Amino acid sequence: MKALLLIDIQNDFVPGGALAVPGGADIIPLVNRLQPQFDLVVATQDWHPAGHLSFASSHPGRQVFDRIELYGLAQVLWPDHCVQGTTGAELHPDLDQHRIEAIFRKGMAREIDSYSGFFDNGHRRSTGLAAYLRGREVTEVYLAGLAADYCVFYSAKDARGQGFDTFIIEDATRAISPEGFEQAKAELHQLGGHLVHSRELLG
Repeated sequence: MKALLLIDIQNDFVPGGALAVPGGADIIPLVNRLQPQFDLVVATQDWHPAGHLSFASSHPGRQVFDRIELYGLAQVLWPDHCVQGTTGAELHPDLDQHRIEAIFRKGMAREIDSYSGFFDNGHRRSTGLAAYLRGREVTEVYLAGLAADYCVFYSAKDARGQGFDTFIIEDATRAISPEGFEQAKAELHQLGGHLVHSRELLG
């Protein structure tokens, strides 16, 4: 069984949002076309409490995109984004949600970030996504969404670690850093994951 994971297609990650990914909204029509090709569609949603420690605003004297160590883990400091209950945290209004059977929220623990839809960045807490997919007898996971070099990549990496055949739909994602995405693709390949193009799925 094949599942499509829609990663963080939220208002704050598209142009005009607090942490906009260049061209982020451009993928949404394609993502909507892809959904009927899959047995199961699941979404993830960044869902931070106010004052999350991944926010630069939580560290006086620090700037957005500074890098620090946070409880033993490397951490990029981000602008405040996807704060619980705000418009920025909502799934984008142009995203077709009719086929989304479940939404897994992440990043709720104030002291640790969660790029992946499966675990926080320290693998200290599971979201339950892997168990949900296994319960639905999913064997293949395809990922689309934002951003390619962060939440999409880390979700793909954890999907491989959980034993799923894993594919990033390359034209259904956008990166913060093209160089970062090239590195992520190389690492995914080493882990046995795959890159595919939407035309291979849409026939």
